[in-house]
Amino acid sequence: MTNFTVKKVAVLGAGVMGAQIAAHCVNAKVQVVLFDLPGKEGTPKNGIVLRAIENLKKLSPAPLGDKEDAALIQVANYEDNLDQLADCDLIIEAIAERLDWKHDLYEKVAPHIGANAIFASNTSGLPIHQLAEGFDADLKARFCGVHFFNPPRYMHLVELIPTESTRPEILDQLETFLTSALGKGVVRAKDTPNFIANRVGIFGMLATIHQAEKFGLSVDVVDDLTGAKLGRAKSGTFRTADVVGLDTMGHVIKTMQDNLKDDPFAAVYKTPEVLAKLIEKGALGQKTGGGFYKKVGKDIQRLDFATGEYVAGGAKAADIIGRILKEKDPVKKFKALRESTNPQGQFLWAIFRDAFHYIAYHLESIADNARDVDFAMRWGFGWKVGPFETWQAAGWKQIAEWVKQDIEEGKALTNAPLPSWVFEVADKGVHTPEGSYSAASKTYVPRSDLAVYKRQEFRAPVLGSGETDPSKAGTTVFEDNDVRLWHSGDDVLVISLKTKMHVIGQGVIDGLKRGLAEAEKNFKGLVIWGTDAAEGGAFSAGADLQSALPAFMAGGAKALDPLIRDLQNTFMAMKYSNVPVVAAVAGLALGGGCEMALHASRRVASIESYIGLVEVGVGLIPAGGGLKEAAARAAKEAKGNDILQFLKTGFMNAATANVSKSALEAKAMGYLKEDDIIVFNPHELLHVAKVTARSMFDQGYRAPLQRPITVTGRYGWATIRGQLVNMRDGGFISAHDYKLGDMIAEIVSGGDIDQGSVVSEQWLLDMERKAFLELLNNPKTQERIMGMLQTGKPVRN
Repeated sequence: MTNFTVKKVAVLGAGVMGAQIAAHCVNAKVQVVLFDLPGKEGTPKNGIVLRAIENLKKLSPAPLGDKEDAALIQVANYEDNLDQLADCDLIIEAIAERLDWKHDLYEKVAPHIGANAIFASNTSGLPIHQLAEGFDADLKARFCGVHFFNPPRYMHLVELIPTESTRPEILDQLETFLTSALGKGVVRAKDTPNFIANRVGIFGMLATIHQAEKFGLSVDVVDDLTGAKLGRAKSGTFRTADVVGLDTMGHVIKTMQDNLKDDPFAAVYKTPEVLAKLIEKGALGQKTGGGFYKKVGKDIQRLDFATGEYVAGGAKAADIIGRILKEKDPVKKFKALRESTNPQGQFLWAIFRDAFHYIAYHLESIADNARDVDFAMRWGFGWKVGPFETWQAAGWKQIAEWVKQDIEEGKALTNAPLPSWVFEVADKGVHTPEGSYSAASKTYVPRSDLAVYKRQEFRAPVLGSGETDPSKAGTTVFEDNDVRLWHSGDDVLVISLKTKMHVIGQGVIDGLKRGLAEAEKNFKGLVIWGTDAAEGGAFSAGADLQSALPAFMAGGAKALDPLIRDLQNTFMAMKYSNVPVVAAVAGLALGGGCEMALHASRRVASIESYIGLVEVGVGLIPAGGGLKEAAARAAKEAKGNDILQFLKTGFMNAATANVSKSALEAKAMGYLKEDDIIVFNPHELLHVAKVTARSMFDQGYRAPLQRPITVTGRYGWATIRGQLVNMRDGGFISAHDYKLGDMIAEIVSGGDIDQGSVVSEQWLLDMERKAFLELLNNPKTQERIMGMLQTGKPVRN
């Protein structure tokens, strides 16, 4: 085994992408130096980079997990600081997409690059072999393309593009770093224009515009048809173009026009007239306030292709097409679309046919295998299902025959026939348990066996390849409608919640108790992990208010007292379990979900973890021990100093329903402890959580001793109350917000007792429960609960 560790990265170019790539390296605790041109005379030498770093703090979605970390990005310019490249393990060039500019820069930096450093260009489509021209043989062997998608913190895809000279181990090292350290899904692409995702994705957008004009469909209808209803980004086609920037889209189209003149689909690469006119007018989409859509006051208007004017938008797909798209069986769905006489149905069949035709024709030249095309579209364009997966699920042979028929009848975008391999794989399709089809080698190619993928107990699945479903994996110890307890024969018991958004009701509480008892008896630890963690699923969205409603309606607030007591006792049993309990947190961990994580022995959290006590949004206060934990942690951190100074963060978090925007921010907020682990690739979450649990057990884990908590008493309560009065009287919070804040202040302070008093955890839990039950009877709280249940949005009253 040889370890390759990226200790330091240089990013060349502090534009939008370069600065955000640098930010994500800092998120991952990788030392990074960001370069750009020196400032003009009379301005700060590193002014361009400093402004870029300042701008990172303002961008939304936030590129930095914790804004304070912006200060960790080192600044440099090409005039004074090229010597800093010598000790960088990875250098990523991310300047503007001009071949001549890139070559000029390479000439300047090449002599300063370390002997073992990897050099990569972040380009969305320029030929990598042309970029490498002029390098000596040694640097050529360490050079490749690396294509991050924007925004790089959030977009899972990174395309890795070698030249013929790139050493294989360089690619393996870079793929390992990108996958584990930066949390990316890596697809290796061939050195063809726009690589895989942009090649297929931009073709799809051009074909969609062509067919929309042909069938006379407006942009809002097309976006409704091609967004969430197809399992794609809800922004659909035209709104996505506006968000990306019409000038950026135009640039990618031009790359295709310039480099794909012999492509049988070349006519489709012509810049659509409507797009050319918008670019000419400077209407470049969201960044200029108008593109295919324009915001006028509170209304979103759409472009009318016929007149070039903006008109009222908001039109939706026809009901009959909506019903077809809801059909669960893909075979029936595609038959209905193909046979539809509705222009919207005909449009949808046409764009699918065009996509299938295109990917089949070009598979051999753009990708190693069909799996890479599907992953590129899923991870780079936000599709739930890739185009080859869609084709296979809809019946490979039948779809192939229909596409062939349309080509022969002149209905397709080109008369180029489907390649013969399409019919040769008719019985198996392109995805099988042995691998995915490669048109170049005429074989089924298995998944990569790089060591980094051993950290993923469940790899991203491909429809048709027979991968294990995480919800059915391993050996089941117990299962009902709410939870599943299971293991993989590795001494760690896993509990996976099955409720919607993994909300916590009586069934989950019972499952946790059963899991704790089973783990203490037969396992080294218990891991709480959601089977949809890698697909953006919630860790837990909190208490199941809906299921508690009948008991409340029948017996009032007191009917819920046993449930709250049971929840508190279960979380305390987790905290003081005889084997380590590890919460594998990803996505939302709100309210009771946050409290469940707080009571684990250790937390392993995905970078994209959104953690907070949000009960005030429904007019309640945390009652699962969240406020008790805030008080306990503040007393511990104070180390004999004034506890109130350490309590303010915990109080404000709960009183304002503050939710972390990342796991890094959750650490700064105190929801994660310093020794909790942050994982960047959600597919590694379960592996790291299990390793952590086993390691803690093997180190001789013992449950912590219960310790009394020193509180601020009436002094702390009165101090916080004074601030709340000012906020209420200043009109910043409502009377009910004041009441909730005052109750939270009372609990975290320990109540009407002397400053420095020592209380038990149970004392604080009893206060939480009493306040929670009192609020349930409050009409203002009931308004908030009903509003949330009916609309999903908080009521401000």
